[in-house]
Amino acid sequence: MDETETGGTAGGTGGTGGDRDGEAVSRFVERFAGQLTDAGMQRMAARVFAALLASDRASMTSAELGAALRISPAAVSGAISYLSQVGMVSREREPGSRRDRYVLHNELWYETFTRRDQVLGMFEKTLREGASGLGEYTAAGARLAETAAFFEFLQSEMHSMLHRWRAHRATLDLPPPPTAEA
Repeated sequence: MDETETGGTAGGTGGTGGDRDGEAVSRFVERFAGQLTDAGMQRMAARVFAALLASDRASMTSAELGAALRISPAAVSGAISYLSQVGMVSREREPGSRRDRYVLHNELWYETFTRRDQVLGMFEKTLREGASGLGEYTAAGARLAETAAFFEFLQSEMHSMLHRWRAHRATLDLPPPPTAEA
């Protein structure tokens, strides 16, 4: 990655960052990665995710990520493996090259919450089965039944909220979601 892509610092943009303040990019990446780590994400995965999020193209190669974050190829690989597993990034082959690019999904947050909804549904089903098996009027069964009801409530609210978000987003003056080619 050359200095025009990083703004001359470790704050890689994965794009034409001529106007970027590389130090400001680095500060953002580390600050947001710290918040993600505090929320439970693996530290290196959080840093890689934040770097991709700060990238103009929403994609970077392993070498670009390593240079931007000053981390080893093994650290990049482990972080990408985690982020791929949880559906936050995908791997795409660069045309005419053997290099992979790691790309954020379009509508990342919408998709992430949609996947959470699927997990909540799975939890709810298992909890309801557990409550039935334990006896809904036992202390443990009642606790499981209440937790299942909570997850059911979250799901219905999430469906409604995501629908409202799509309608609201359409009213905003936002650019279209980024693509790897941009």
